[in-house]
Amino acid sequence: MFTGSELRTRIGSDGQLTLSIEQVEISAPVEDELVIRVEAAPINPTDLGLLLGPADFSSMAAQGSTLTFTVPHDRLAGVKGRLGLSLPVGLEGAGTVVAAGPQAKALEGRVVTTMGRGMFTQYRKLRANDVVTLPEGMSAAEGASIVNPLTALAIMETAKREGHRAIVHNAAASNVGQMLNKICAADGVPLVNIVRSQEQVDILRRIGAVHAINSSDADFLDQLDAALAETDATIAFDAIGGGAMGSQMLEAMERVAVAKMTQYVRTGSDVFKQLYVYGALDFSTTVLNRPAVGYYWGMGGWIVFQVLRDIGPEGVDRLTQRMIDEFKTTFAIDYTRVIGLAEALQPDVLRACERKATGEKFLIDPSRG
Repeated sequence: MFTGSELRTRIGSDGQLTLSIEQVEISAPVEDELVIRVEAAPINPTDLGLLLGPADFSSMAAQGSTLTFTVPHDRLAGVKGRLGLSLPVGLEGAGTVVAAGPQAKALEGRVVTTMGRGMFTQYRKLRANDVVTLPEGMSAAEGASIVNPLTALAIMETAKREGHRAIVHNAAASNVGQMLNKICAADGVPLVNIVRSQEQVDILRRIGAVHAINSSDADFLDQLDAALAETDATIAFDAIGGGAMGSQMLEAMERVAVAKMTQYVRTGSDVFKQLYVYGALDFSTTVLNRPAVGYYWGMGGWIVFQVLRDIGPEGVDRLTQRMIDEFKTTFAIDYTRVIGLAEALQPDVLRACERKATGEKFLIDPSRG
């Protein structure tokens, strides 16, 4: 039996969201089960989505060791299914196997990483098939982030499987964006990066990006058209979600395709253009300028877990092995700060996490309490 602290989020029927540290008990592992002492768990935007839900962040109030927020009444319908539930948080993490069932004894003492969910906790019980064993000598912190590497690899996998020769990606100075740049360079696939500041352009240039475009520039669309004309990119991945940026990427691909046509066609180009929305940095309505994208295009949601299901066990093993091989190069992450579970509920720390600033990445070490 193991007892430890765990970060929980709960929304009551009155619209109050509460973040707290709870004590949980983990029973002894049986069969192929493992108990992991969690030593590193990154805080991702996805985690913040569950942690904070649709709460008004400006309503944050500290009440002893807990934080409370108000969820506006008109947003409660969207979270009806979680009202009254105390939910664990933390999509991924790594740590040492401290106990194992008889079928998994070989993993005792090994450092493993997982997308096991509920990883903002001191102890987590999972099945052996749910973890990836890290190479000897690799620390939990070095191997804790697997969602971002697998997301970047799955973006490349999607583009290749669907027959596209080049990619467009926004919010491209993110951890995923920087990893994708390194993957594209290694695989010889052109990548057009869209960011929102010159500082972010400089970040990408330093790691070798060929096309890094600042959406704040007055001639942004001209730069985008030129990059697409050079690369023939026909698939775009939108990490922003809300607003018109996704549409602007589709529109630019259509403009470039039309410019290469030798005769006018009322329905636009015959070049298929695909937009995938996979992020939600902007929660506003997604806007599509329908007349400007022609008739031959696709738009849909994209999530890494579905890609992993689609490519099957052999495909997942291939991507996972590449991730492990390149953990200290392509997929290395410099964390801004390592914090304990209790520190994650300090208002100034949570504000910094919620800001989602480029280059800022927080890592929870639950052993710090």
